[in-house]
Amino acid sequence: MTAVEEEPPRALLAGASRRWVRLLPWAVAFVLSVALLPTTIQVLTADYGLNGGIASALAVAQAAPLLLAVVRPLQAWYVIFAADVAGALALLTVDFKEQLLWPFPPMEIVGYIGLCLALGLREPRRTLLLVWLATAAANVGLGFFAPNGTSAMNVLLTILSGVVLVLGGALRERYEAQRRLAEQETISEAERDRRTLLEERARIARELHDVVAHHMSVITVQADTAAYRLERLPPDVQEEFTSIAATSRESLGEMRRLLGVLRNEEANGELAPQPGLTRIGQLVEATARAGVPVEFTPCDADVPETVGLSAYRIVQEALANVVRHAPGAPTQVSVSASQPVSEPAAESGSEDSARLTVLVVNGPSPQPPAAPLEEGGTGHGLVGMRERVRLVGGTLDAGPLPDGGFRVAAQLPLTEKDFT
Repeated sequence: MTAVEEEPPRALLAGASRRWVRLLPWAVAFVLSVALLPTTIQVLTADYGLNGGIASALAVAQAAPLLLAVVRPLQAWYVIFAADVAGALALLTVDFKEQLLWPFPPMEIVGYIGLCLALGLREPRRTLLLVWLATAAANVGLGFFAPNGTSAMNVLLTILSGVVLVLGGALRERYEAQRRLAEQETISEAERDRRTLLEERARIARELHDVVAHHMSVITVQADTAAYRLERLPPDVQEEFTSIAATSRESLGEMRRLLGVLRNEEANGELAPQPGLTRIGQLVEATARAGVPVEFTPCDADVPETVGLSAYRIVQEALANVVRHAPGAPTQVSVSASQPVSEPAAESGSEDSARLTVLVVNGPSPQPPAAPLEEGGTGHGLVGMRERVRLVGGTLDAGPLPDGGFRVAAQLPLTEKDFT
């Protein structure tokens, strides 16, 4: 059985992004230690008349642990608290002026307040309450031994330490709340992107189901009617057609059962033909009626249904983004098919192979938009477009333009080789 190594405690503000903030606690602790050490010795010996050796020991115990407070403030408090109480008792052995503070001289108050701030930034509420109660109890207990009577100054440390502990605890809790909120926002954004991606995949799967189901249905009908359309078919050929029809029907049934989980209770099967290149013109007309001037360059090429459907969805999402984020912006939509330069190039799947290019470019909105243009990787619509293009083996380039517009360019393969 291996022992679990405990991670060393982190310094105060170690998680800050700026270096000077991370170094600030060390700098404050160093300044306090260097300043309070000789000051404590001088005050205890010269003003209070304490023995030099005892004053030096008390000064070291009260000032040096402030450096430890940057990493372990509670352990530093044990040492400093005990040294402060011991110093108050030591002062009872000497005769000092009545106007001097007791039980805690000013330099001890300064060091203790700095320690309380470190405690508030690190320890939980219960620990802070116990520290304050111990401080108050020590102050009240020592008050019974006050050599010159009691005064309001005796409770000064109790009041100041309570205020600083509450302030430090509030700052720590506020920082923790902001950190947790930032983490939750990051998780929520990632979940939204993942949900958008899954929804788009499900949508693509449903559309591909409808496309494949159409072709499989045609195969089934052709195989079933072959015996009536073709005369004098040999018995073995008729049996082959019957087997093809049965296999097609079985495949359709299996595919529908598998894809059925992607349809919710409200989403019925799409009975209408899936949109393609010929329907892009209707999208453009609808967008123009919404107040967006659109120039459209159509393409009459014969493309696979999956490619035409992907092109339609890309233009649909791009125009929707224009309407949402750049209302009234002049927009150009073009769809063009490039043929391979040579057969070897097409067979190799290089950039010279046949591809469908979908380009949607809009300028800046003539009126201030309600929200900034989506940048690459931030819009959920772009997530769906990238997934759709990736699944058909294409490429997508989307991003803002220098003039304030936005550009979406997709390259979709037209040859079967490119889909593999």
